[in-house]
Amino acid sequence: MAKMTVRDVDVAGKRVLVRVDFNVPLDIHTGEIADDSRIRASLPTIQYLTEHQAEVILMSHLGRPDGKVVESLRMGKVAKRLSEILGKNVPSAKDCIGPEVETMVSSLKSGDILMLENLRFHPEEEAGTPSFAQALAKLGDIYVNDAFGTAHRAHASITGIAAYLPAVAGFLMEKEITFLGHALENPVRPFGALIGGAKISDKVKMLEHIINKVDYLLVGGGMAATFLKAQNYEIGKSIFEPDLIEIAKSLLDKASRNHVKLLLCVDVIVADAIDTASKTSIVPVNNIPTDKKIVDIGPQTVVLFSENLKKCKTTFWNGPMGVYEIPAFAEGTHAMAKLFATLKATTIIGGGSTEEAVTEMKLADKMTFVSTGGGASLSFVSGEKLPGVEVLLDKKV
Repeated sequence: MAKMTVRDVDVAGKRVLVRVDFNVPLDIHTGEIADDSRIRASLPTIQYLTEHQAEVILMSHLGRPDGKVVESLRMGKVAKRLSEILGKNVPSAKDCIGPEVETMVSSLKSGDILMLENLRFHPEEEAGTPSFAQALAKLGDIYVNDAFGTAHRAHASITGIAAYLPAVAGFLMEKEITFLGHALENPVRPFGALIGGAKISDKVKMLEHIINKVDYLLVGGGMAATFLKAQNYEIGKSIFEPDLIEIAKSLLDKASRNHVKLLLCVDVIVADAIDTASKTSIVPVNNIPTDKKIVDIGPQTVVLFSENLKKCKTTFWNGPMGVYEIPAFAEGTHAMAKLFATLKATTIIGGGSTEEAVTEMKLADKMTFVSTGGGASLSFVSGEKLPGVEVLLDKKV
């Protein structure tokens, strides 16, 4: 999927409207930025544009203001952090469209940066309203999308602007498409995928898409309960999806027919309830108590998964191995993160909770690539077309 990037257009002296994903996590107590990784992820694009004498206009959403102005979700704090990182002033506008913003844009000089106000203060953003997209497009000469994390949304700032301005990818967008696309379409083999998370229903499309592409498929997390149930194991009070038992069976069958080594848990951590006070115990999957819930993969499963992933040259991981928000149920996820950090392979982390886990453990820099995408990476790996990618100009052959 070859798309034009900022390298392919002349940006000198141009007003470049850049959609970034600065939806950073905020501290629940202070309201300040808790992690600036998403800001830093777009620095290569921003710095390239300023070094090539563009006038840079950044736009993003923050949180879920639902079309209303929410003071705690203003972009000023993000502009301040970006200013600190770059060592140059990045002013913040009081809105993202309108005469006042247009005046600020008109006063920009080559190399300057302006941060627009939270796009989602306007309900027209998520609705994809053409007039709102046109009002945003009025601010720039070129549109750059560097927000892979929202590329699966047909919002005004993601797809709408491309109807009015030449649209190209930023470096982060390019990197996401390249790594995720190459991993699936042309991996160095053996190729192993570790899939976790709570539900199969969230990842049916991804599982069905990648099962034809991998050599090893390892299943952990809450979704493992449905697979175990499909094999007639007792799973106690574990949450499972009865309407997806047949899909789990078909995936097991498809893996067998395609000579894919599909590995499930051999032991699990169980608890009375999903809370911090619950005591845990390790049990084999053929001896899960009827009054317990599966909350994590067990140590023998960690060994099994590790042995097989070490055989791979390309590895992809999406979804935690247990209820990792509770420390006692996070050992499996932590063990897999540590393993991925040491594998002699291309290691790709598929966004969302998995990205959060490796970032919290300060292991992100040990991975080949950590997707910032969350839902977008899930959609992309599921073989779905992303609206925000589709509207970008194709690279000329």
